Amino acid sequence: MRMYDIIMKKRNGAELTEEEIQYFIEGYTKGEVPDYQVSALMMAIFFRKMTQRETLSLTMAMAHSGDMLDLSAIHGVKVDKHSTGGVGDKTSLALAPMVAACGIPVAKMSGRGLGHTGGTIDKLESFPGFSTALTRQRFIDNVNRIGIAIMGQTADLAPADKKLYALRDVTATVDNMSLIASSIMSKKLAAGADAIVLDVKTGSGAFMKAEADARALAEEMVQIGRNAGRKTYAVISDMDQPLGLAVGNALEVKEAVATLRGEGPEDFMELCLTLGSLMLIAGGKTDSAEEARQMLKGVIADGSALNRLAVFVEAQGGDRRAVYDTELLPKAEILHPILAPADGFIDHIICDEVGICSLLLGGGRETLHSGIDLSVGLVLCKKAGDAVRKGDILAVIHANDEKKAQEAQKRYLAACRITQAPPEKRPLIKAIID
Repeated sequence: MRMYDIIMKKRNGAELTEEEIQYFIEGYTKGEVPDYQVSALMMAIFFRKMTQRETLSLTMAMAHSGDMLDLSAIHGVKVDKHSTGGVGDKTSLALAPMVAACGIPVAKMSGRGLGHTGGTIDKLESFPGFSTALTRQRFIDNVNRIGIAIMGQTADLAPADKKLYALRDVTATVDNMSLIASSIMSKKLAAGADAIVLDVKTGSGAFMKAEADARALAEEMVQIGRNAGRKTYAVISDMDQPLGLAVGNALEVKEAVATLRGEGPEDFMELCLTLGSLMLIAGGKTDSAEEARQMLKGVIADGSALNRLAVFVEAQGGDRRAVYDTELLPKAEILHPILAPADGFIDHIICDEVGICSLLLGGGRETLHSGIDLSVGLVLCKKAGDAVRKGDILAVIHANDEKKAQEAQKRYLAACRITQAPPEKRPLIKAIID
């Protein structure tokens, strides 16, 4: 078998066999196939596209290119949740304790953030002492004992995807549905879950700006999951404005804790209930979405979801007191209000610009090795559709540098459009793919 023949076959629009896909993934992972040949193949795939069978073969080859996490020692159906990312997306922080409190084990691998704000691990490290550096045995033991464990992604999890993504990023071949879907799903399958619930974001703060593209990606990933023998569901959710009110690591942790007390923002709670219901259904707790929602509301009302978060934080070295007293979390020195320049209604807030505001304050990282300030960010006081009067507080900047606060304010005001007429209400949940 020759790489030249595989490139030419796909260039001519033919379907690659499972063996051919396995050959190039294995060769590339081992360094036996050079970048320039894989670049040529990626470009051929970009223009000629892949069939469902090819996409599944690519996903499975990448998943098996490194470690496949064996979670069979964990009792019950393991349900994983993945978000395609957005601004203020702290969903895992509230959702995992809610689902675990309902009896579904949550064994999750998460990463650090690159760009707007931190990732799930960065946010969890707002709890003093918290660590995701777990051995696999401790990871499994924690899930069996308390229902939740979150560890950092290992370097050996789908290494072919890491190499391929880095290559696609510099060869203008990122935006292909099969390549995007296989990249995401290879890591999810390698992480060992029995069922997968996907939160596919769409809007100005999402990777998929257009709803049609988000739907296509969701359908592709659900099909891959089902073809791989995993129960898979997808929710298409709005990211045309930040999720909830808080943007920034410790600020988002505080909002997640407030949500587990039943005091969180309406949109964030709704997303948690929607995703959580699918996780309970996938885990076999119930066949009814309404019954699942009531179960999730119940563990918030009786405090068991909040208590589960505290036990989880303590089990991974964190200070559980910060769950019950969020004043112990990192706090910024400067609180800088952003005032409305005119009367009217918030028509829209350019979501990715709000993420950049947090990045400017130090709440995100330009590279994976950049430092991050866990205390900074923004808390929104007004969202799309809200009426405002001149001088009302639109948002509060949490900063440790006055100059950075001024830069963030300027950027936020440019991203926030005020009109005289109220905008049409945009639904949070666009669709559920099941």
